[in-house]
Amino acid sequence: MKAFANLYEELDRTTKTTGKVSALKRYFEKTTPADAAWAVYFLSGGKAKRLIQARKLRAWAGEAAEIPDWLLDESYEAVGDLAETIALILPPSSGTSNLPLHTWVEERLLSLRKAAEEEKRRAILQAWRELAEEERFVFNKLITGTFRVGVSTMMLIRALSELSGIDTSIIAGRLSGSWNPTADAYRSLLSTGSDADDLSRPFPFFLAYPLEGEPESLGPVDTWQAEWKWDGIRAQLMRRGGKILLWSRGGEFITGGFPEMEEAGEAIPEGTVLDGEILPWKEGSPLPFSSLQKRVGRKRPGEKILGETPVVFMAFDLLEGKGQDLRGEALAERRRKLEALAAGWSREGPLLISPVLGALSWRDLAEAWGKSRELLAEGLMLKRLSSPYRTGRHRGDWWKWKVNPLTLDTVLLYAEPGHGRRAGLFTDYTFGVWHEGTLVPVAKAYLGLSDEEIRRVDSFIRRNTLEKFGPVRSVTPALVFEIAFEGIQRSSRHKSGVAVRFPRILRIREKRPEEADTLEAVLSLLPAKKKG
Repeated sequence: MKAFANLYEELDRTTKTTGKVSALKRYFEKTTPADAAWAVYFLSGGKAKRLIQARKLRAWAGEAAEIPDWLLDESYEAVGDLAETIALILPPSSGTSNLPLHTWVEERLLSLRKAAEEEKRRAILQAWRELAEEERFVFNKLITGTFRVGVSTMMLIRALSELSGIDTSIIAGRLSGSWNPTADAYRSLLSTGSDADDLSRPFPFFLAYPLEGEPESLGPVDTWQAEWKWDGIRAQLMRRGGKILLWSRGGEFITGGFPEMEEAGEAIPEGTVLDGEILPWKEGSPLPFSSLQKRVGRKRPGEKILGETPVVFMAFDLLEGKGQDLRGEALAERRRKLEALAAGWSREGPLLISPVLGALSWRDLAEAWGKSRELLAEGLMLKRLSSPYRTGRHRGDWWKWKVNPLTLDTVLLYAEPGHGRRAGLFTDYTFGVWHEGTLVPVAKAYLGLSDEEIRRVDSFIRRNTLEKFGPVRSVTPALVFEIAFEGIQRSSRHKSGVAVRFPRILRIREKRPEEADTLEAVLSLLPAKKKG
């Protein structure tokens, strides 16, 4: 655990990619395969699902530190991160533990999953006594399921590639899908042997960059393929080894949650891998993304929800055909093969091919782009016809030309502290709009302000706090912010009756609070219901 805690500290200390990659390489060079396996798991976003409720950890930490609840709450408010707060308030430890990371995870953490509450309490208190302060912090992060550090998956892949001499695309492929954190799995990850024995693993996804500037800057329009940017779940549908498999971009095996994909998979031959989007679809048209959210996380959806929210797989690329990897071929050739494959598909679904938009000029595409919201699309995808299917995010070949976001002028209502380097500053905000003379919450956001603006807003919040609710403060309604978001839908769970998607802050407005938008203005942004 000590080496992993030191790695965390080293990664957190630098913002340079080269520094992070070097730190990762040094760690993996020295650690055991069993520890390395868990390090890869956690650094690539894996979590030990919350084993203990946060309120219990707070209570036990207060007991161990012998401080009253109010002081613990004030400490948490000042620090802004529960794992760090607990590590700081606990009394000095013996620091005697020399247990490796994999032992802490497998024997001291995961063993608590089925333990009685008193047994969990004793185990946690004992761990805090054994671990040094920096190790306690990482341990707390792991047990609360909040472990994250500024390392992208591609940084991790690069470090492992440089360490092993294996190409990054091969490392990425081996990490795709469900990866089991064992010593043998880590050895296989860095093995020079063949990958042919794992037919269930998806390919790494190729990701697009947001379009920068005007589309005309990309050159002649006839060198690009334009498609709708669908608002669904990016996934790969494959038929290999007699099995039909569906993997999300996040590496989750989700076949069971979408039984329609079994039927879709029957329409493709053995040795086929399709890249595409799972979309809620009814009567030949997409449904709002909020419809799809009702099905996310359900392993076996019932007949009612299957009937209310049917889905299709909208294929836009062919990555493997007849067992042959096609990713090195040009997009134009992959598209030709995909269209030949799709010739026998039903137009009713559940397997569809994403249409290509014909255009003689960028002006033609701009007109189509302007109609995106009417079709419940997020904009257009622009893909270079000569491009191979790459691994991860690469600039130049695939661009996402998203429609301009929806915007509102809102009033700051509540604030709470941020996390990590923003701990101790109020950076997470709740915004409201006017309805019948009062302000109702309509969105939460924490992205969009500069460091200088954050400090300015933080100062305002501390000077204008009305009430405290734990770490949350209500403030005098005086600051107006313009917020942007990608979509809006009705929601019975929110007081305003709506929920917005991907909200972020555009700017602080020089406006009086009474000039902010109304709930009626918000409701006017809801997509019109289709007739018939």
